[in-house]
Amino acid sequence: MTPFRRLAVVTIAATFVLIGLGGLVRATDSGLGCPDWPRCFGRLVPPAELHPWIEHSHRLVASVVVVLVALLVVAAWRTGQERVVRRAAVAALVLVLAQAMIGAFVVWWKLRADSVTLHLATALALVAMLIFIDFRARHGPARRHGQDRRFVRLVEVGAGLLYLQMLVGSTVTGHQAGLAYPLAVVWPDLGPSVARIQLAHRVLAVVVATLIVVTWVVARRTQRAHPTVTRLAGYAAGLVAVQVALGMANVANRLAALTVVPHLTVGALLWGTMVALALHADRFAGTGVRDPAEPEPARARTARQSAKAYFLLTKPRIIELLLVTTVPTMFIAARGVPPPWLMAATLFGGALSAASANVLNCYLDRDIDALMRRTARRPLPAHRVDPADALRFGLVLGVAGFVWLWATVNLLSAALATAAILFYVFVYTLGLKRRSTQNIVIGGAAGAVPVLVGWAAVTGRVGLPALVLFAIIFYWTPPHFWALSLRFKDDYAAAGVPMLPVVRGARETSTQILYYTVLLVAVTLLLYPAGRMGALYLAAAVALGGAFIWRALELRRDLTGRRAIRLFSFSNTYLALLFCAMAVDAVIRGGS
Repeated sequence: MTPFRRLAVVTIAATFVLIGLGGLVRATDSGLGCPDWPRCFGRLVPPAELHPWIEHSHRLVASVVVVLVALLVVAAWRTGQERVVRRAAVAALVLVLAQAMIGAFVVWWKLRADSVTLHLATALALVAMLIFIDFRARHGPARRHGQDRRFVRLVEVGAGLLYLQMLVGSTVTGHQAGLAYPLAVVWPDLGPSVARIQLAHRVLAVVVATLIVVTWVVARRTQRAHPTVTRLAGYAAGLVAVQVALGMANVANRLAALTVVPHLTVGALLWGTMVALALHADRFAGTGVRDPAEPEPARARTARQSAKAYFLLTKPRIIELLLVTTVPTMFIAARGVPPPWLMAATLFGGALSAASANVLNCYLDRDIDALMRRTARRPLPAHRVDPADALRFGLVLGVAGFVWLWATVNLLSAALATAAILFYVFVYTLGLKRRSTQNIVIGGAAGAVPVLVGWAAVTGRVGLPALVLFAIIFYWTPPHFWALSLRFKDDYAAAGVPMLPVVRGARETSTQILYYTVLLVAVTLLLYPAGRMGALYLAAAVALGGAFIWRALELRRDLTGRRAIRLFSFSNTYLALLFCAMAVDAVIRGGS
């Protein structure tokens, strides 16, 4: 990437931050936190209060964007960019200066709806101009040879309607029409003007979402030779789904800042994606020859095959196991049945976070996965998913999980789920897995976090019973995974992963499995007093624990792979039945 393009990318990123801060200003009613402009209460430094500083931060970032765009103009001339790039840079400078002046009028006119909408319209136009500058600096002028323009027109219509949709959304905000009628109402009373504005916003949302999804489907069918076009269309389809969900959450949360700011930010990202898609479609789509600037096209796959590959990247069986422990934890925390909506929201957010951790793990381990028979068929070593796309997918899932849990559950649950992702990726995958025999012991802590998430979702804190539940998963993980590694010891040896059976041998591993199993059973008994559990749980913990110890002893006597895989399978059953007993016990005792 050239220095000019790096400057352009930094300027684009700063502009997105500026738009997000603008959403924060509106969502927190900080638009008049500084009632004058350009100063704040007649001072350069605002008073030590929240609203003035939120507004002031918006102005500071706006100043940074003005400087960056000015530098972009200078760089365009000094690096000898083509004429259209130089003119676009000047146009961007005019737009950003106009944006600053409109921001002043927004304050002077006390947040009049038309000025707020014009302010956003200029910001989105600036984003489009900056993306155009970066695109032309990279690809140069278009070269069309009998190009079929139908797909290009489809994208342009979608982008145009999206721009209109965002301006209507700004008008909804400016007229305080966000709660004009409840979420469940499809066709409202059209008497009040605010209801008509809100209805227009919803109708446009349906039209835009449908059109963007159709664009993605068409791109997959007709633009296989141009991977960037299909990829951008896929990103747009994913973002519009998130945007619709955030719009619904806006109304459900009564326009809380927690959902309003992501709604505007994701909308701006969607707009930028559609602009980039329009530029790439205009440059590449419909041409018969692959442009040399494009990456090599992937092997043609149906939408169903691609969806399956991405789904398998998330390791759904592991996610299922994590969720099995979350629900009973919520039952114990609630001393009965928790609200169904809270359970659904926690499970969905937890699944997103767990999927993110698993996808990132697959991305980082794709080299050793290719060397092991058990993992060689995974989507990345089998070349069914591009590694860069897998990385983006994992990051998007992680951000989506955090935002969802924060918006629908609470910040503590979101922070715990995200901390589990970071621990699994950086401590286990990057730090321990290829270096220490204790990799699965310490790294297993990431798999124990979902119980903390479930407990925090119900209570808003992490109590002693939650820590005992965490310890149960923590001590269950080594015998569970070491049993699997005994069966596939040769695979780990071939990949150079220092799993315990590879380094210390099968006999020592079976001994460690027995020790950890005994510790696990002891910890499960601690939950009886710590969690105020009843006789049903105690009986289940003793019976299941006894069966686990018996199978661990059998493995010590018979170190075959068949016996090891039996213990591995039983460990899954053990955990599911133990947590099921917890949930039933909590419901019975809660109702008594």
